[in-house]
Order: sequence, then structure tokens, then C-alpha cells
Amino acid sequence: MAFQSQRSIPSSSPRSGLAGLGLSSKAGGIFHTERTLPMYKDKPYFQPRRTAPRRGWKRAFGVLGICTLGLFWFLYTSKDLSVVQVPESSAADKGAELWSWMQTLKDEKPVKKPDWNARREKVRDTLIVSFDGYEKNAWGYDEYSPISNRHRNMVEGGLGWMIVDSLDTMIIMNLTSQVRHARQWIATSLRYDQDHDISTFETTIRMLGGLLSAHYLSTQYPNLAPIADDDAGAAGEDLYIEKATDLGDRLMSAFDTPTGIPYSSVNLNTSKGLRSHADGGAASTAEATSVQLEFKYLAKLTGEAEYWRIVEKPMEAVDKQHPTDGLVPIYIHPDTGQFRGNNIRLGSRGDSYYEYLIKQYLQTSEEEPIYKEMWDESLRGIRKHLLAFSKNAQLLVLGERPNGLEGSLSPKMDHLACFMPGTIALGATGGQLLSEARKSSDWTQQREEEIFIARELMKTCWATYKKTATGLAPEISHFVFKDMPTMMGDKYPDPAASKGSAPHELRSISLPLEPLNDGSEPWRDDIDIHRMDRHNLQRPESIESLFYMYRITGDEMYREWGWEMFKSFIQHTAVVEKGIADADAPITGRIKSFTSLDNADAIPPNQRDNMESFWMAETLKYFYLLFSDRDFISLEDHVFNTEAHPLPRFKPSGELTTGWKRSIRTA
Repeated sequence: MAFQSQRSIPSSSPRSGLAGLGLSSKAGGIFHTERTLPMYKDKPYFQPRRTAPRRGWKRAFGVLGICTLGLFWFLYTSKDLSVVQVPESSAADKGAELWSWMQTLKDEKPVKKPDWNARREKVRDTLIVSFDGYEKNAWGYDEYSPISNRHRNMVEGGLGWMIVDSLDTMIIMNLTSQVRHARQWIATSLRYDQDHDISTFETTIRMLGGLLSAHYLSTQYPNLAPIADDDAGAAGEDLYIEKATDLGDRLMSAFDTPTGIPYSSVNLNTSKGLRSHADGGAASTAEATSVQLEFKYLAKLTGEAEYWRIVEKPMEAVDKQHPTDGLVPIYIHPDTGQFRGNNIRLGSRGDSYYEYLIKQYLQTSEEEPIYKEMWDESLRGIRKHLLAFSKNAQLLVLGERPNGLEGSLSPKMDHLACFMPGTIALGATGGQLLSEARKSSDWTQQREEEIFIARELMKTCWATYKKTATGLAPEISHFVFKDMPTMMGDKYPDPAASKGSAPHELRSISLPLEPLNDGSEPWRDDIDIHRMDRHNLQRPESIESLFYMYRITGDEMYREWGWEMFKSFIQHTAVVEKGIADADAPITGRIKSFTSLDNADAIPPNQRDNMESFWMAETLKYFYLLFSDRDFISLEDHVFNTEAHPLPRFKPSGELTTGWKRSIRTA
């Protein structure tokens, strides 16, 4: 039975709690877990009164004097709330330093023992410059054009798209001043009562995920970008979770459908779900099934089991269709639960369905084996139907089946699909270091093969970067197959079908990507970039997978590939302001921001004048984590949502449990 909305959200004032939602099912025993989590304190409906301190240094006496001093400080420092309180010219200096460094990149020589801390600081400087450009020219707006300095909101008043999405990146990078400015805007300007429809999926992964991750990091890692939230005029410690709950409550109405599959959009003011205006009203399968991590963690924090239950419905509805070999078409109807069309791919509208199968299993500390079962089934289907080798260099390609599994394999591969190498490696070891995972008694030939597939696909994604003039991948790559594509199963028979025979040898058959003197590398002829697909949107998927591959295998090669990618972003996506030369001084300049490209296969590239929010939320975050120590925001203790917002793993209890079972399959 579909969840029936029992609430209406008044438009006259923002919601600050759960009163009136009809969410009466507090999860019994929810706060008893084996993991230490920054739990939201169990007090009714998020009332603003504090009941317990967060930091031990608070004093019971002298409150009046401290508040008086705090009020004086607030009035003195907040004369212009649009100006971030950071040292003058700090970001400008960083921009000038990056520009000077950029001039040396063409002549940079390989080093045997790179200073990864120094490289990580370059990423941090890039984030500082990127955010500073946004602060100066588009503060509070949802979209930013860094070349023209234009900006716009997606809805009246804005949704905090750039600010909230990048907030946890700034916490992770320990940027206290920037976090303070962002938090101040969230406290005073962010609201979710606009009379406008917004994307259910995008708002969940970016805004809800961003707020939940900021709440988690600011409580679990108090030394990262610490803010004394008891200063007079500062927002209270419950700010992020209160905003997240308000937003989550409004998004819930999208799930009020006959099947529980959410509508593509929801009106924030009326709290009413809206069917897609395209595709016959069908929802994107990936979007409907990639909101679970966020709502499950919200359920864990608040104890409200309804958040958990509503996001299980789409998973059950998809599984009821008994997708062949676990591969799902990219559209599904919320009203009937039926798939629309037969297009199967792991690029747009298909990707994160598979990602959230394994991540739901890991998020709940492997307590929901139903999702692991679905993941394993899908991975076998991918191996059987979608993985093929290119004609000349035998690159492993993740193709598409636009006409269903009975149709031909398309050699098209979205950059979006490059999340898959890292996700496969994550599923194989659970985030453990590979050398440790292999010691486990449950390590199998199947898991070894998954690591092999992850390595080969990562190499293919890296090849799409090396193919272009800028060293940055296009949005879409096509590959050259033989007339009858060589499928992975043709080279490596499925170990599940071996019936006890000796395991086959797993070895790379793809040719090396090292350049030849005459530029005649065979792999280059295997990659075909179409004219309309040459743009680069600063996407994170390949660097995301490099982050996973390094953390799991320990292979420094993946860090080096990431460093090459990062340098290419600096060289070709930087928005530069140049000074005026005179007789006594050379031309100087500074980088003021970074932007997307219209053509990544030309030098100089045509810059697009758009900085996506995921540049700061995902791409730079994954670079920073790739160059950080392995234990920092560890894979063993966290899952990253599909917008790179880290959330903790936990053991569910009480009513937070898998509420459905798979139906019996027939041959």
C-alpha cells in the first residue's frame, strides 16, 4: 500500500520540526548501536532550546557576560554580512600562486617520491579560489557563470545549491571562515517553502545529502572547521538537521504514488508530487532508486521510521518487475510500476540504481543482504551483457543495450559510467584494503574477478582522458568494436558456471597506454569522440573511481593518474585575469575561478562559462581525499552518496529494518 500523505506544509512560515506530519512510529531502540554516531539528541520536534552541551568547555556560570561580549563581537564583525570574514587578499593570493604554478606545469618532471601533502594543498587552494569567485560574484545564487560573473536562482530566493552542496567539502578541507559564512547564510536565508517544483532526486542527493553530511562531519569531526556555535548571533548546533528535516518532510510527498515510486518533481510550498512532463510521465529509474542513503540516515538521526519505509517502496517495486539478469530499463512509471521501454545502460538515468544497491548494504553494516544479492545479480548481468573488448587494444568497455538485451550492444560509454570501476572495487572488498580482504575466509574467485574488471574499466576511463588534447575526458566516448564484439564472457568464462573446475587465469589483455614516439598507439584508434560529445562539465566520476581504486588496492599509480587529471583541470579550465605589462615587469595574472569546456579536444579549449556545483562538491573533494592519508574519512566507516557527501555506516535497529522480501523467481 502506498504511503498516503497526512500533512500539508503551511506556506506562511518555515517548518522547524515534525509536528503534524503523522509520523508516529518512533523506532524502538534506535539509538542503541555498536557504532558511535553523532546522534541528534532525542528531544521533541527539534525545539530550539538546548538540553545538553556539545563541547566540554562550556561553563555553567558567567553566561550573561559571555553573551554580552559575544553580542558586541557580532555587531562589530557583521556590518556587511555579504563579506566573508577571511584575511584580506587571501583568496587573491592563492589565485596568483596558482597562476604562477600553472606556468610551470608543461615542464614539470616526474618525481620518485611525490609530496602528496603539498599536492593536496594545491587542491585546497583551488577550492578556495573557486568558492571565493562565487562569494564575490554570485553569493546565495544557485548557478554561477565565472567568466561573465552572471548568476541566477533556480527558484525565487534560491535553494542554496552551490552553498549547501559544497559545505562538507569545506569542512573536510578545514576552511573555517568559508564554513562560517556558509552556515550564516543557511541560518538566515535558506528556506524551503517556495511555490515551485524542484527535482526530487537532485534536491535529495545535493541538498538533503549536503545538510546531513555537514551535520555528521561537524559533530563527529569537531576539529575540522570548528565553529563556536554558542557565540551570540551564531546559529545553534541543530541548524543542519533542522533544515534537513524540513526539506525531507516536503520531499516525502513525491512518494505519495500508487506504487511508492516517487514522482520526478515536488512543489516545496504545497508539498505535492508532480509527474515528469516528458517520457510519458515515467520517472528515471536511477533517480527513483538513488534517494535511499539520505532518507535512511535521516531516519537514523530522527528515529522516524517513515523516512525509511517510503524509500524502500521504490526498491521493492523495481524488483517486482523481475528485471532480466538484474539489469533495469532506464524509465519506470510511478503509477503502475512498469518499466517504460527497453533501454539499458549505466550512464545517465541508469547509473546510480546499481551504485545504491551495494551502498545500501554497506551503509547498514551489511545488515540488509537483500541489496547485496541484488548487486551480485546485476553485476553478473553487466558482465554477461554489457562488457566487451575494443577492436585494437582490447580495452574493456561498458556498453549499452538501447533496444534491450536482445538488441545489439552499443559502443557508447558516458563519462557518468566511470563511477563503476570504483564501485565494483568497493563491493568486492567492502572498502577494506585488498591485501587484507584477500586474507578473509570468504574471499572468492568471483571477488578476484571483480577487482580485475574494476582495474580494466579504470584503465579505459583513464584512456578517455589521455585521448584528448587537453587531457580531460569528453562527456561521451564511443569505442570501435569488431563486427561481432568480443564479450568478456568469450575471453573469461563465468566462474559461477565453472562447476568446480579450476579457476581461469585473470590477466590484463588490454595494451599499455604509454605514448609511442610516433603517436601511433593502437588504443587511440579505438576511441571515437563525436563532435557533439566533446564538452567537459568538470564531472567527478573518473576521479571518484581513482579515489576508490587507490584506497582499496594501495596502488600509487591511481594517485599519479589523478595528479595528471588535476593538472589538466588547472591548465585548461582556469578563468584567468591578467595584469597589464609594462617595460619593467612581465605580464602577471591570477586565477579567479574554473569553468566547464565546450570542447576538451582543442587547445586552447572553448570555455563554456559555467561552474557546476559538483565541481566543488565532488570533483575537488575526491581529488583532496585521493591525495590524503588512506584513513582520513575512511571507506571502512563511511559511504559516499552519489553526490560525494560522506555519511556514516551504522547498524539499524528497532523499526529500521528491511521491510520487504524478494518474490520467488521462476526459470
